[in-house]
Amino acid sequence: MKYSGYAYIYTIGCQMNVYDSEKLASILNSYGFEKTDDMEKADIVVCNTCSIRHKAEEKAFSFLGRFSKIKKRKPQLITVMAGCVAQQEGEKAFVRVPHLDIVLGTQAFSRFGHHIDAVKSGKKRVVDTKDSQVIYESLPDTSDNSCFDENKTSRFVTIMQGCDNYCTYCVVPYVRGRERSRSPENIVEEISLLAGNGVREITLLGQNVNSYGQKEGQISFPQLLGKINEINKIHRIRFATSHPKDLSMDLIYAIRDLDKVCNHLHLPVQSGSNKILKKMNRGYTREKYINRISDLKKQCPGIALSTDIIVGFPSETDEDFNDTMNLLHEIQFDSIYAFAYSDRSSAPAAKFFEQIDEKQKRERLNNLLQLQEHYTKKKNKELIGKTLEILVEGKSVKKRDGFEQTSGKMEQMTGRSESNKIVHFPSEHVNMGDIIKIRIEDAYPHSLWGYPLGA
Repeated sequence: MKYSGYAYIYTIGCQMNVYDSEKLASILNSYGFEKTDDMEKADIVVCNTCSIRHKAEEKAFSFLGRFSKIKKRKPQLITVMAGCVAQQEGEKAFVRVPHLDIVLGTQAFSRFGHHIDAVKSGKKRVVDTKDSQVIYESLPDTSDNSCFDENKTSRFVTIMQGCDNYCTYCVVPYVRGRERSRSPENIVEEISLLAGNGVREITLLGQNVNSYGQKEGQISFPQLLGKINEINKIHRIRFATSHPKDLSMDLIYAIRDLDKVCNHLHLPVQSGSNKILKKMNRGYTREKYINRISDLKKQCPGIALSTDIIVGFPSETDEDFNDTMNLLHEIQFDSIYAFAYSDRSSAPAAKFFEQIDEKQKRERLNNLLQLQEHYTKKKNKELIGKTLEILVEGKSVKKRDGFEQTSGKMEQMTGRSESNKIVHFPSEHVNMGDIIKIRIEDAYPHSLWGYPLGA
């Protein structure tokens, strides 16, 4: 059924959640709901949730809790909890948010419209957390730019959902189900459509893109990259996340040989201790990880590396933590995403003995981040004097000190290098989506500053 009104979508969590929110927006648009940034104006509010950490889960309940008073004033408002927390909590979500209308699990998107119809017809408290063997497929609606936010230059595209690895700290297999891959034809069609509407860079998403297509007997991930590399108007291809145990030489060769695949890899190590890696059920050792990094650097000189690290995992000793610090010394990542371990009730590690106290976790995390900041600054300073090719993303939000006094008519713009470095620069003439060369003149902890060649 077709309705009229406005939809507000609040997204918490990872890149995949951002992509899922775009799918939810497309479904709502097909039912007549126009996307709005004004909560007060909304006729349907969707909170797309993340349960990877306790803080993200609490953020979802806090956001939805705000609508208790609004629902009393505006009883026709439909409130929806979607995503991972919805899948995890099911009926229990109504205990904390009694004014909820729909709890929509991670595999229920294809049935979202039917649930809206049911609520509109008077049904109360709809819950859908049923498993699905297939991924919900829909092409982005580019007719009115409803699938785009302010940045049309870069987009996420999910190529697979779920996970079969069962790392002991992770809830993904329990809230997103077993691993399932989309068909390569649908992926290529979606990216081609985005490219035709101004997208220049795509990031392929999956819990473990390295195992794409294996269960379905489809083409391999490197072969998929080859097909996407042939799409006109796409200039850059990124992907996340790669699992170290499945990083093949074929994928390393693809990074080396395919001109549109960026010379950057995010490869989560999680810990530098073999004891902790085994308890995490990661499926590789410290030595195997280091050997794979060595293979990467040999085949892809200058490759930028980033990683994920968890500190304070149950039973992590000072020696285990020092192994992680030493790994940072040895590899010298360009950047890291580091977190203090937090229990998730449905993950096996929540039942492990020898939990680490919060103070010690924070101390270890701070020490790790301090060390990484040293290497990030070092890597950035090494780029001073070099020329980088930048994909322009738009105007900078934060201005360089003194820029307003010296800029004249120029705007401070921002973009990213192939190695995923944020670069700010002054310009009068560039537009979002342009690819230009920038000579780097200065380096900061998390960004670079330079001038366009010929400026």
